[in-house]
Amino acid sequence: MAKKNAKSKGAQPATIARNKRATFEFRFDEKIEAGLSLMGWEVKAIRAGKINLSESFVQMKNGEAFLHNCTITPLNTASTHVICDPTRPRKLLLNRRELDRLAGQVERQGYAIVPISMYWRKGAWVKVEIGLGKGKKAHDKREDIKQRDWAIEKARMMKK
Repeated sequence: MAKKNAKSKGAQPATIARNKRATFEFRFDEKIEAGLSLMGWEVKAIRAGKINLSESFVQMKNGEAFLHNCTITPLNTASTHVICDPTRPRKLLLNRRELDRLAGQVERQGYAIVPISMYWRKGAWVKVEIGLGKGKKAHDKREDIKQRDWAIEKARMMKK
């Protein structure tokens, strides 16, 4: 029997951070994987887990997509010679066709682009999963809470 290693094709990417609030606030119609343009001190801080996606959003500007309000707290040891801005806008790496389609959806149909999660791809590349969706109404959120509570209750009953 062959050993399964972490670098096999079926391996799940290692999650860095997840924006749980985004899945509660928005209903996503489409999810896209995007690369992220980072500096060296940011990569070191991400490896240490010093990242927060909870207040972040994606904004289109001059035909490019930027991730705003994503807080990466600098490490004291890694950023001694650089002036660090923890909330600077970071460029998302998408191809032109994806950028044009996202811009069209946002402008014409009122969609929002929100980061859902950040993870490592192939060990060294930081990727961001962004979702294209619309905000949920209050009754939709209550329905999600009911579904989650029922799933927990059902699991308790099946356990006994």
